[in-house]
Amino acid sequence: MHFTSEERHEDGVLSREFTLGEIPGILWTPRSAAPTPLVLMAHNNGLPMAQPRLRARARHTAAAGYAVATIDAAGCGDRPRTAAEEQARADLRRAMGAGEPVDEIFESLVGSMVERAVPEWRTTLDALLTLPEIDGPVGYSGWTALGIRLAVADPRIRAAGFFAGGYVPRAQREEARQVTVPLLLLLQWDDEGNPRQRALDLFDAFGSEEKTLHANMGGHVGTPWFEVEDGGRFYDRHLK
Repeated sequence: MHFTSEERHEDGVLSREFTLGEIPGILWTPRSAAPTPLVLMAHNNGLPMAQPRLRARARHTAAAGYAVATIDAAGCGDRPRTAAEEQARADLRRAMGAGEPVDEIFESLVGSMVERAVPEWRTTLDALLTLPEIDGPVGYSGWTALGIRLAVADPRIRAAGFFAGGYVPRAQREEARQVTVPLLLLLQWDDEGNPRQRALDLFDAFGSEEKTLHANMGGHVGTPWFEVEDGGRFYDRHLK
């Protein structure tokens, strides 16, 4: 892991950009010098790690005493995409513009991205846990489809917060029953691109004994800021 830049913010949080082979990422750490738990924070469906909403959540979480890391995995951000992914994105834009069904297009696009992203996230986690300022345990926050696969594949994930707005492929809907870590699922009741019942069915499918659903009025990007604070209390219960 090679750190390429760093910035100390007014709240004491240190943000450092890094590369790990071809993987670019950002690590935020709190002012405290003591080793801290880690939260992996993933954005939805290929959005860049530079997304302002993600950075704001990351800094808030780091200021509360966590190391927070995100990466642009394969196919995400500015990283090269396969010809199939580019075609799927073009097909998706066309179908949405025409009001046509998009489930199968989402399936091919998002399913492929999850398969390619998970190994890179696990490689990044391996490297992060060697740093002296991080001692675990590990939580996850963000993109639901990726988080389901990570929670099933990697026992180091001890708690997960999912955003129900992201489309979840069939493979991850089937894997949901294998997710047993404490879970917080956020749902936007009026999400214009994701059927409400699909999110409710997914919540019902999770195998966790402790799982909580927070539903708020509003569209896809309307999650209220107080959910970040509630998420912090969720991680405090399970990671500290």
